[in-house]
Amino acid sequence: MRFCQLDKVTELIPGVRLRGERTLRANEDYLRDHFPFFPVMPGVLMLEALFQAGVWLVRSSDQFENSLIMLCEVKNAKFANFVEPGETLEIDVEIVKREANLTTIKASGTKSGVAAVSARLILKQVTAAESGILTASGAKFSKISVQEQWESLASGLAE
Repeated sequence: MRFCQLDKVTELIPGVRLRGERTLRANEDYLRDHFPFFPVMPGVLMLEALFQAGVWLVRSSDQFENSLIMLCEVKNAKFANFVEPGETLEIDVEIVKREANLTTIKASGTKSGVAAVSARLILKQVTAAESGILTASGAKFSKISVQEQWESLASGLAE
């Protein structure tokens, strides 16, 4: 993914919760155009950070079985604070409900303990066969790639 919005996973309880962090760096491409005289993380990228954390929670809970996890719906999105360069968005995602291939996630992001963003996310898990997009070899490559990304993000977790 070009815009990885999660730097590291700091806590994981598979099937329950994931916590992670995203530090905004001053040299990020989009900051040149997004309020050039007041650079802040765009709200849509704060939501993307929550979504990406939710994806990793679902993937780790399902032993990385699903090739594709899509965002189906965002409910009750609230933006409460700006995230500026040098600040860290602390992300907390929790599974609220699972039904078949849909997972509802309660997600929030804070900076220095103060609310910045929150939402309920509905994610849909899709296998390679169901997607119609990936061939068997493409699905295998995708799974390896996803596992490599996960190892990098979760490298600081205690075993």
